Amino acid sequence: MLANRTTRIAVSPTMKVAADALRLKAQGIDVVDLGAGEPDFPTPPHVSAAAHAAIDANFTKYTSNSGTEELKRAVCARYKADYGVEYSTAETIITAGGKQALFNAAMCLFGPGDEVITHMPGWPTLVEQIKLADATPVVVRTHAEDGFELRADAILRAITGRTRGIVINSPGNPTGALISEADMAAVADEAARRGIWLLLDLCYEKLIYDPTPHNLPGILAARHRDRSVFCGSASKAYAMTGWRCGWALAPADLVNACNAIQSHSTSNVCSITQKAAVAALTGPQSCVTAMLDEYRHRRDQTVKWLSAEPRLRLRKPAGAFYLFVDVSEFLSPDGIRTSAALAEALLDEARVAVTPGEAFDAPGFIRISYATSLDVLRRGIRTILEFVRALETRGRAVG
Repeated sequence: MLANRTTRIAVSPTMKVAADALRLKAQGIDVVDLGAGEPDFPTPPHVSAAAHAAIDANFTKYTSNSGTEELKRAVCARYKADYGVEYSTAETIITAGGKQALFNAAMCLFGPGDEVITHMPGWPTLVEQIKLADATPVVVRTHAEDGFELRADAILRAITGRTRGIVINSPGNPTGALISEADMAAVADEAARRGIWLLLDLCYEKLIYDPTPHNLPGILAARHRDRSVFCGSASKAYAMTGWRCGWALAPADLVNACNAIQSHSTSNVCSITQKAAVAALTGPQSCVTAMLDEYRHRRDQTVKWLSAEPRLRLRKPAGAFYLFVDVSEFLSPDGIRTSAALAEALLDEARVAVTPGEAFDAPGFIRISYATSLDVLRRGIRTILEFVRALETRGRAVG
């Protein structure tokens, strides 16, 4: 009855966790939500003020389908300031979040018979969008023992004569891992030699904690500009998830194609959101630094609390706002068998929401978001520790 493409995909598992937590909260149940993939901070005041001003000025009509020239100029200026890359407004499109920027590009670039390389553990949407484009995802694995860092050699080994594109998320969700500049350069050089498209998901680009060289746009613009796509978002950096504003920087022909697809799907991003995003990109960036500093403090404290239980193994992430925790020592054929079952039990019995590793093609792990207050994190981690330790006495885990 339904189109065949619907059989290839499922609802985002990360969004399902959020929906389950919201459902319990709506019933008046106190849930410690460590599953959220969004900042807990309010949108910065100067950004919200710009939205109010837009409403007061009746800036409430359709804009150009690809976004206002003002916002596209602001995106280009931000990337020039941050990465030293030069893009024009003709090479820029404003989208309903970073997800639509990636979706538009996938629909325009990939099709039947194409192979597209991406990496796991990773954001499931990247794989599902490749499937929606009728292409074949080729998954490169990263590993806990080296902090889930994405290596060039693994990507290069996956390239075949059918490889059409490579999609990279750095910093990555759920691991917070980065691809190094040297590895990115090696991938870019080989992609340029073979004419392979490179799509870069930069939605967590402002959430890197230590002074680590990470000018990926600069590397790609210098080596492979004609077939590189940068997808970004206001959601994480400026605490604007609900505003739904992202963008893509790409060759003008691809931007035109993305614009055509967008014209028949969502059309333009909300006009008021666009004014708010201009304020975010062109206004003071101290709010971004302040949020990053607080995330760093939360990350370090949460890692410290979890280290009280050595059987919960993790690496301190370089970016994003998640901890990816190996819980395999608490799984057992005679008890809780999978990390998905563990996450379900934590929510049903202990009222703590986490995201199971199965959502990221990484069974045996759970993702803990520290995009919440230290008080909530303290409660949640204490409950998780009590819960997993109690499994032994209940005969539900390997001792």
